Amino acid sequence: MSNQILIFLLDTILGLLSLALLLRFYFQLLRVPYYNSISQFLIAVTDFIVRPARRVIPGWAGIDLSTLVLAWLMECMIVTSVYMVQGYDFAANIGAASGVMGLLGIIEIIKITLYIVLIMIIMQAVLSWVNPHSPLAPLLDSFTRPFLAVFRKRIPPIANVDLSPLFVLILIQVLLMLVAGMHREIINILL
Repeated sequence: MSNQILIFLLDTILGLLSLALLLRFYFQLLRVPYYNSISQFLIAVTDFIVRPARRVIPGWAGIDLSTLVLAWLMECMIVTSVYMVQGYDFAANIGAASGVMGLLGIIEIIKITLYIVLIMIIMQAVLSWVNPHSPLAPLLDSFTRPFLAVFRKRIPPIANVDLSPLFVLILIQVLLMLVAGMHREIINILL
């Protein structure tokens, strides 16, 4: 029982910090408007760890690698701590276990990214029906535009209905299935 509580607390606290770091990274990468309350919140929550990390991990080609690496490290810590609490013995083969934990961290980052895009597209679709002039609309549009643009170029609107979100959501579901399969394969290496 106490192990489950510990896993829940670690996953929740580190998971929320990892999510905030990932959102900050993608907001910067996709040039989401800086002066909105969500961007300001993400900066305020993550600045304590991002600023020192930038001294060690430089950016590359305008990409804030320190934020992405920190999110990956958080996910690696979550995965490692879950396996430690469950009783996995890392001492038996620490090199292979470290590599597997790093791969699982990457898989988790990919999975969270897919869920972020999925949720943003759903929120944008709902807002376009309910309140298209919401203050959140420009933020969602900036975030989802690169993903939707791929399908908007090839699939024209039908009776003024944009079907590109539907195709992106289907693609995300397929990618989530592939990521789950990769996760299982990597776990089999560990066990």
